[in-house]
Amino acid sequence: MPDSEDVRRIALSLPETVEKEAWSMPTFRVAGKMFLTLPDDESSFAVRCPAHERGELIAAEPEKFWVPPHEAGSNWVRVRLATLDDMDELRDIVADSWQQAAPPRLAEAAGPAPAAGG
Repeated sequence: MPDSEDVRRIALSLPETVEKEAWSMPTFRVAGKMFLTLPDDESSFAVRCPAHERGELIAAEPEKFWVPPHEAGSNWVRVRLATLDDMDELRDIVADSWQQAAPPRLAEAAGPAPAAGG
């Protein structure tokens, strides 16, 4: 099962990603735009997710994806680490969020974003 260190390692492996603490938790950014947070309980992580896709993800896999009430108005979704199928799924979710935040010059060089979810 992937853990918070796997999340950190994968996020930092993406081009021009930096880790910065905010709200007393690690956040990961590309070109100054946040694409991932790792809450302090380290049982989940949050990624960017277009609002129109978020509802579909949660409906399809509510044990995996959810949104806490304070993030309901955002374009973010939480992912429970214990529910991920494998490292490939983790990598796909993190890379998809990175693609959404990365500037065009980086996103284009990295290629198409993988599909999020499972």
